[in-house]
Amino acid sequence: MRVLIVYCHPVPDSFCAAVCETALEAIRAKGCEARLLDLYAENFDPVMRCDERRLYNDRAPIDPVLQVHIDHIKWAEEIVFIYPTWWYGLPAMLKGWLDRVWATDVAFELPKGKGAIRPLMTNISKIAVVTTCGAPRLWSHLVGHPGRKTILRGIRALCARRCRTLFMAHYLMDSSTPESRGAFLDHVKRKLTAF
Repeated sequence: MRVLIVYCHPVPDSFCAAVCETALEAIRAKGCEARLLDLYAENFDPVMRCDERRLYNDRAPIDPVLQVHIDHIKWAEEIVFIYPTWWYGLPAMLKGWLDRVWATDVAFELPKGKGAIRPLMTNISKIAVVTTCGAPRLWSHLVGHPGRKTILRGIRALCARRCRTLFMAHYLMDSSTPESRGAFLDHVKRKLTAF
């Protein structure tokens, strides 16, 4: 499979960076072609400006910087999102990437008049989320896991009809130990190898 890893963390030596490295190794070890999109390393601009928003419903983005990202998501058959959960949701950088890249006439087609949005990302048959979270698992579920829902419900709805999903989170990250982090990396490797 062609696997796109969308990685979003500002600190190059973070635990998320170790997760990303582990994910890349697991994906390549099973013979998949992998691409890494590191949003902070490339200084992606997550801000949608006034003119871009005014034209959002009318056509696909024309910004050449966005076209590179659009080409990546159209190339992919699987996407693995790796990011820290902040305030129960996606980092602003990742949310802005979704806002600007998963756009009209790229990820979906708006109906003329009434009707349903038509998904255009049917090339993607698998989506995985690997995240870290400072809160405990129970509290994250009580809050509603907004980041998880954005990707595994909202983004998934724009993909292949039977798109499979996988979610992995290292909870209580702020009080993690070398043992808990090591166990999570092993878990990520096993799950992505089998996915």
